[in-house]
Amino acid sequence: MPRMLTIAGSDSGGGAGIQADLKTATVLGCYGLSVITALTAQNTRGVQGIHEPPLEFIALQFDSVLSDIGADAAKTGMLANPGVVALVASKLKAYQVPNLVVDPVMVAQSGDALVTSDTREALIRELIPLAAVITPNRPEAEVLLGREIRSARDLGQAARDLYDLGPRAVLIKGGHIEGPALDVLYDGRELREYSAPRFDTPHTHGSGCTYSAAIASHLAMGLALPEAVSRAKAFITAAIRTARPLGQGHGPTNHLALLEERGLFPRSA
Repeated sequence: MPRMLTIAGSDSGGGAGIQADLKTATVLGCYGLSVITALTAQNTRGVQGIHEPPLEFIALQFDSVLSDIGADAAKTGMLANPGVVALVASKLKAYQVPNLVVDPVMVAQSGDALVTSDTREALIRELIPLAAVITPNRPEAEVLLGREIRSARDLGQAARDLYDLGPRAVLIKGGHIEGPALDVLYDGRELREYSAPRFDTPHTHGSGCTYSAAIASHLAMGLALPEAVSRAKAFITAAIRTARPLGQGHGPTNHLALLEERGLFPRSA
């Protein structure tokens, strides 16, 4: 069975982070493993608290799962500080984990920064060069590049500039730009576009986590990156399109959408 390792924070509300990643891996047919880098008290209305485990315990999780089960692909989510980034990079290198998807979670939906400049520099220096692909959204790409990305036309050049940071490919998600939900993939040779309709819904919590987890899951199955992105794009588009209200704030995407569409799981109201 393909094995996908997620390295991220826990979302007690279940819509993002580790929980979203494991749901995605399971629905897509992968065996999901996890290294939890932070615990959050969180729901659809926001984050009420964060607890960071000691670095030694994060390292122990890596050793436990990778020395025994191993991984065919991995993804990272929010990494809270430079120490965590350095530890994650060292463990991924030590265990030679293939197919790394780096989702550089740095900006909240409100636009507030989630990481310090030191953490940003650690990501650029230590983790991004290890990535098979990085998956920033537009605000995160702006933080990494230190400049604004104003329109869909700017996405291609931004992807080329991010490629110079050392990953094997860059996928910029243009969901924060008006028009269709356009994403751009650049692998150093070819620029590919992936477009989908935009849906008027507030229930998109965890969409970035889910998208990157779907890419990692498809890479774990042996798909080439362009096809992995294509299938992941279809997966997250369906998950957003069929999202239902849950809680009192911004609800999660629907991780069961694929099973519902195939008639394998009953669609609830």
